[in-house]
Amino acid sequence: MTTTTSRYRAVHARSLADPTGFWGEAAQEIDWIAPPKTIFDPAMGLYGRWFVDGVVNTCYNALDRHVANGRADQVALIHDSPLSKTVTKLTYAQMLHEVATFGAIMRDMGVGKGDRVILYMPMVPEAMIAMLACARIGAVHSVVFGGFAAKELATRIEDAKPKLILSASCGLEPGRIVHYKPLLDEAIALSHIKPDACIILQRPQHGCDLITGRDHDWNALRATAIAAKAQAACVPVRATDPLYILYTSGTTGKPKGVVRDNGGHLVALKWSMFNLYGVKPGEVFWCGSDIGWVVGHSYIIYAPLLHGATSIMYEGKPIGTPDAGAFWRVIAEHKAVALFTAPTAFRAIRKEDPDGAMIRKHDLTHFRTLFLAGERADPPTVAWAETQLKVPVIDHWWQTETGWCIAGNPVGLGLLPVKHGSPTVPMPGYRIEVVDEAAKPVPAGTMGSIVIKLPLPPACLATLWEQDERCKEAYFNEFPGYYKTSDAGYLDADGYVFVMGRTDDIINVAGHRLSTGGMEEILASHPDVAECAVLGIKDAIKGEVPCGLLVMKAGVTRPVAEIEKEVVALVRETLGPVAAFKLAITVARLPKTRSGKILRGTIKKIADGDAWTMPATIEDPKVLDEIEGALKPRMYKAVFEA
Repeated sequence: MTTTTSRYRAVHARSLADPTGFWGEAAQEIDWIAPPKTIFDPAMGLYGRWFVDGVVNTCYNALDRHVANGRADQVALIHDSPLSKTVTKLTYAQMLHEVATFGAIMRDMGVGKGDRVILYMPMVPEAMIAMLACARIGAVHSVVFGGFAAKELATRIEDAKPKLILSASCGLEPGRIVHYKPLLDEAIALSHIKPDACIILQRPQHGCDLITGRDHDWNALRATAIAAKAQAACVPVRATDPLYILYTSGTTGKPKGVVRDNGGHLVALKWSMFNLYGVKPGEVFWCGSDIGWVVGHSYIIYAPLLHGATSIMYEGKPIGTPDAGAFWRVIAEHKAVALFTAPTAFRAIRKEDPDGAMIRKHDLTHFRTLFLAGERADPPTVAWAETQLKVPVIDHWWQTETGWCIAGNPVGLGLLPVKHGSPTVPMPGYRIEVVDEAAKPVPAGTMGSIVIKLPLPPACLATLWEQDERCKEAYFNEFPGYYKTSDAGYLDADGYVFVMGRTDDIINVAGHRLSTGGMEEILASHPDVAECAVLGIKDAIKGEVPCGLLVMKAGVTRPVAEIEKEVVALVRETLGPVAAFKLAITVARLPKTRSGKILRGTIKKIADGDAWTMPATIEDPKVLDEIEGALKPRMYKAVFEA
């Protein structure tokens, strides 16, 4: 199934046959203080470590070297905020000055190599500046999603033990202001660990009071440092030293802090910008994520700047800021060549603008590729985007733990044929297998647990912060010799990966293992359905039965009961009676995290009548009341009729 022009097969084969040669060559794209002599040491860490004797600085590679080599006046960051009605641009030289200044501020407050700094910030340029400044002085940053609940923030403070916390007076959401400072104060009060200090960015939309002796005004510190011409130099760190800790969302109890190192992260992300995303230095790349998520770390903050590209940071939404044409306005205005966003964003746009009228209002001649990741890209959404945009739509799959793509379609190496429903093929360094419960490989086309043969390639998690044993238990013990992805799916005869959902989302209906992702594909194919979610709910006879939640497209006027019957018939016609699919329920919207993932686990608990708690990552808590109101009468009716 490869094309004659794609170099993918040869490149991937070499990465597995000669990993030290492959990644050693890729490492030459990085400016090292001391180049690594040992590319991989299998005896270090939980499964081996990359570039173990290399010495480097991530910030130098993102900024200083570009300023020195002719990109000083090129724009590094475009901050586009429809919520504050501002667009701010910083060149590489300006960004370097701001980062070195803020690095000096932190250094003079006693923050040094290895110290942790928590960022609890909105999508503003200062957040990027602070992350790069941490990298510059060797501090380890840990970004907590702005507006996260105080209790969740407190658990991360206790785990990371930060010397300093960076925050802002508020964040902006459509139609409301989120007050960060009271949440931060409550989190510090709840935590047994107290930071030495907090630096607070006062935003013009809403200020806040500062606590004397602990809190410092960001802009006042900056003004003083600039007047004193204070600048921090780059601190050399080992390639295996941590760059950041990122806590996985939705954790209970002690959080899981994924540790990302400096060296492997630099090498893999730099390699990916052209070979995977097809972006050249000097071009404009837009990752529509948030800095609180791994995607934002990798492809808003680090990879574009490592590559000498221009990065867009967007403080807005795909719809409502002001309409479903927001993405196209940003792409046209800033001449972005590629957009990387979540499938959920496109389902929202498709719901509001099913005919794509908003797309045709903008000049997208510079736009070459759309990349989707974050959750499964359902084929109807991909097909809609292909038809409307007339550019390649590339689904790709990765995780917080890996830090970059596990499986994708490498634009820079030459595109492979797209198969809807598949993120295509493993990227270099990843040997993907599908296994059964006994860790035995299963035949092509057979559903099983997706695992990755060890060692993992550069940039993947080294461990969990101060929890090596928990890391082994979570990722390496169940399938010896493999990393457990906790995703289920299959490989087809061409080696294409099909990720059908989390292993928890594979439901057991009277002994038959069925994929909720496969059912969602069928539901989403109905012409009136904008988006959907399928979950397995308790059933006394069959163990579990599937339930589908449907959100209709804008402008649908047909009776929803009629559409629900059609959807049920569609699933039963496609999958047969074994699916036991009888329940489709229309809702106004689905509960999601702020990164766009549907909170299927919480919906299932509501449907099953189990106890549930408000997820810390939820975008709008009110939607769960709506779901409960829609589910209860229908669930009661279904049980009664059964």
